[in-house]
Amino acid sequence: MTTELFQVKFWGVRGSIPVSGPEFDRYGGNTSCIEIRCGNRRMIFDAGSGLREAGLSLIAEGVSDVDLFFSHCHYDHIIGLPFFKAIYYPSINVNIWSGHLDGKMSTREMVEQFISPPWFPVKTDICQATMNFRDFHPGQVLNPHEGVVIKTFMLNHPGGAIGYRIEWQGRSIALIYDIEHIPGAYDPVSLEMMQDADLVVYDCTYNEDEMQRFKGFGHSTWQHGTELAKMAGAKRFALFHHAPSRTDEQLAQMEAQAQAAFPESFAARDNQIVVI
Repeated sequence: MTTELFQVKFWGVRGSIPVSGPEFDRYGGNTSCIEIRCGNRRMIFDAGSGLREAGLSLIAEGVSDVDLFFSHCHYDHIIGLPFFKAIYYPSINVNIWSGHLDGKMSTREMVEQFISPPWFPVKTDICQATMNFRDFHPGQVLNPHEGVVIKTFMLNHPGGAIGYRIEWQGRSIALIYDIEHIPGAYDPVSLEMMQDADLVVYDCTYNEDEMQRFKGFGHSTWQHGTELAKMAGAKRFALFHHAPSRTDEQLAQMEAQAQAAFPESFAARDNQIVVI
């Protein structure tokens, strides 16, 4: 069974900043971190605060090889990296990928600048894992492991962000965040990424009635995302990158509204597992 497993685990589903408190218990408060299993291969997308718990889980399971892909390097997507315990274990091999800063900064430079004083008390030379830094161009097709195909796309977000479509054994997952849509227009990049996907994970930070106030912030809505999913023939739709102020009650209402528009919708939760 393990060799056929195609599975998503959400370790962090929030945007902007981690949150805590009783009003966030159901959906969780960690920022963006998604683990995808293709058989025995482990791949993590984004290093938000959820990465700390993901790392502890990987070590407990004895995983010795993992790939970490960045969508971009805004704080909520990198804040967990220094607390990713795997990078401190000499027995672990970590492949770190990025492409959003193509031609401006390498993956190695990005990581070494973030994990260094004055932003962090130590430099990456404290890391004992084998860290392999992989740069790619947006639009490049990646083959990190046999049979795993990852298509990369540049998304509409301040400073750029990479969207990923992961394909394995005839199944597919589209990760489309952080992205801002243009009102009245259907982004051909999003439609291509979503085409017949088994699962779409989409930036649903706002409602449509909030978009005017936050124009230029680089985020989208569940209304627009579900419309795209229907057009593309996607099977399931995950609301992701929840606004930090969005309480459990508010998210449950948003989830119900999304399900009325697209029945196979759900609001992603910390520690939720979805088998494809």
